[in-house]
Amino acid sequence: MKVCRRATFNAAHRLYRKDWSDEKNLSIFGKCSNPNFHGHNYTLEVWIEGEIDQETGYLIDLKIVKDLINEEVQERFDHRNLNLDCPEFANLNPTAENIAVVIWDLLRKRLDPKYGLSIKLWETQNNIIVYDGK
Repeated sequence: MKVCRRATFNAAHRLYRKDWSDEKNLSIFGKCSNPNFHGHNYTLEVWIEGEIDQETGYLIDLKIVKDLINEEVQERFDHRNLNLDCPEFANLNPTAENIAVVIWDLLRKRLDPKYGLSIKLWETQNNIIVYDGK
């Protein structure tokens, strides 16, 4: 069985490597390497997998998942500049792939190990990342 909780957050970022020239960053990351940053309205789906609890009828209380997402993702990243405001990206390029891995790691630490975890992150309507820890 799988259940899902969806959430949103808004964040700015710049894709670039400090050790590359502006020209190389522009050639690899295009407009996303704009030194003045750019932003996205991210949509996050957190998928939990496990067995239904016979006492409650829940796989997991989705209020627990909602609170985890709020504490670990929304409070940390919403309305932030990922490059400047978030220590998780001080030395990590905040690509959608890296954002997904960071979110997965944050949630995995707080979630009971009996549950499987995967996340789906929409950076745009057309760019979607799925990560399950592998």
